[in-house]
Amino acid sequence: MFRGSIVALITPMHPDGRLAEDSLRRLVDFHVERGTAGIVSVGTTGESATLDADEHCEVIRLTVEFAAGRVPVIAGTGANDTREAIHLTRCAKAAGATAALLVTPYYNKPTQEGLYLHHKAVAEAVDIPQILYNVPGRTACDMLPETVARLARIPSIVGIKEATGDLTRVARLRDLCGPSFVLFSGDDATGCEFLLRGGQGVISVTANVAPHQMQALCEAALAGDRATAEQINARLDGLHRALFVQSNPIPVKWAMAELGLAPRGIRLPLTWLTPDHEPAVRDAMAQAGVL
Repeated sequence: MFRGSIVALITPMHPDGRLAEDSLRRLVDFHVERGTAGIVSVGTTGESATLDADEHCEVIRLTVEFAAGRVPVIAGTGANDTREAIHLTRCAKAAGATAALLVTPYYNKPTQEGLYLHHKAVAEAVDIPQILYNVPGRTACDMLPETVARLARIPSIVGIKEATGDLTRVARLRDLCGPSFVLFSGDDATGCEFLLRGGQGVISVTANVAPHQMQALCEAALAGDRATAEQINARLDGLHRALFVQSNPIPVKWAMAELGLAPRGIRLPLTWLTPDHEPAVRDAMAQAGVL
């Protein structure tokens, strides 16, 4: 169920910040047609921080509706308030999402015991497969492999999106959590090597712009074909990096607008890509073969 290239989907918005429902439908179809293995709805790339609870639940519901069972939909339901995370996870279950993705609580910097109790509380409150999400570069909170291992013993916690970029964690997490626990890379720049070292997929920003190429990369890496995977990754490397020249999802929303797949909308406090960065993103798109 959870293998390959999983797109961390943008939430398309009009220039005034309103949700662009027609564009969301088009994006879901775009990914299904190009072989993306799954969709994450309203994760960090989906601007979860600036959607209110009703909008958050509505985008999940619409994404599930538009996917119509063709690909799994993983709903981003993390929050730094455990009660809010439970509420959003209940919304995801009610909408028919395949699983929930829960980022570590951000800003309030819980202890490892706090992380354990937070995720345990959500798992006990909502019966849906749950994927942990560790991205200390944005949350100021690093969930250590030993804490992941404790949580992996809870049946509904089925995997982790590991976005530290630390490739040594692949073997450590596999040893501690066992063969059935799903390991996703959350860092496109190191995702290829993450898979070659035993991961099962990449939850990818790059896949928004280059879905076919990211799925081909994942398929090659999962088959153990290092040469092909690295060859594809070399063409995508510039894009992996260019999509982070400013805070995600600023560059990827600009790129999707350039492709005509989404309007030019983003919510404050994020702003549109500054013109001085446009050539780098455009050149990387061309190198990747998407322009």
